[in-house]
Amino acid sequence: QAQLVESGGGLVQAGDSLRISCAASGRTFNRPFMGWFRQAPGLEREFVSAVTWGGSSTWYADSVKGRFTISRDNAKNTVYLQMNSLKPEDTAVYYCAGREGYPRESPYYANQYVYWGQGTQVTVSS
Repeated sequence: QAQLVESGGGLVQAGDSLRISCAASGRTFNRPFMGWFRQAPGLEREFVSAVTWGGSSTWYADSVKGRFTISRDNAKNTVYLQMNSLKPEDTAVYYCAGREGYPRESPYYANQYVYWGQGTQVTVSS
């Protein structure tokens, strides 16, 4: 069973930057497609970003486009989310998600991912 562990969350001020990480361990899965989702209190989990195995293709939610950057280091089995110009509305628990191979449907859908981390809290104060 593959395991995903997020780290790097914390409390920052509006306009600050933060980088969160997701490390995969346990059973390795072939050509992992990775994504980030977030969930704020009282709201549904929403897509943030995704990246292919080779890193050549990425996806972003409109709300984070231009501010967040997803990247990966396959040698370290780690995916990163660099978050710049953070806003209070970015406050949420951020979840790492993964699957083997390219999603059959849109990478924006949470049901396309098999493996999930426990989440890391990101709080942006105004």
